Amino acid sequence: MGTTRCTDLMMLLHLTGHALETELTARLAEIGLTPRARCVLSSALDADRTQSEIAEMASIDKTTMVVTLDALEAAGYAERKPSAVDRRARVVVVTELGREMVAKGDQVVVDVYESVLGSLPDDERDGLVNGLTRLMEGRLSTPMPCEKPPRKRALRHAVG
Repeated sequence: MGTTRCTDLMMLLHLTGHALETELTARLAEIGLTPRARCVLSSALDADRTQSEIAEMASIDKTTMVVTLDALEAAGYAERKPSAVDRRARVVVVTELGREMVAKGDQVVVDVYESVLGSLPDDERDGLVNGLTRLMEGRLSTPMPCEKPPRKRALRHAVG
């Protein structure tokens, strides 16, 4: 336990998260996607979700969501169509080209994750993933009430 006391856990998580996000952003840019665009497309696949529902799932504000969807439509990756359930609502439909981009993006993410985790010995890899999963499902699953909480960053949709 001595190491835990002197380790700046938040800084380690922040720096590794930032490095991973930067690498994913660069690799996705090589195929013409951003992490946000990939997240929106992945969330819309076969789901009949409105842009508001997707924005909430991905922690994207409404203005950013509109700009993202405008770009996805301009690229031919997605379309806004009337909902079959609610005539006033519009759902995000991923085009065939968009589906191809999601598949390419998913492969990029898998490659990066395998490379990152593959740089660790098996027992450390499993321990890291299992520990982080337990923290997010347990101790850190509910944010502590805070008068001025740090800004929540948008989720970038992990694989799956």
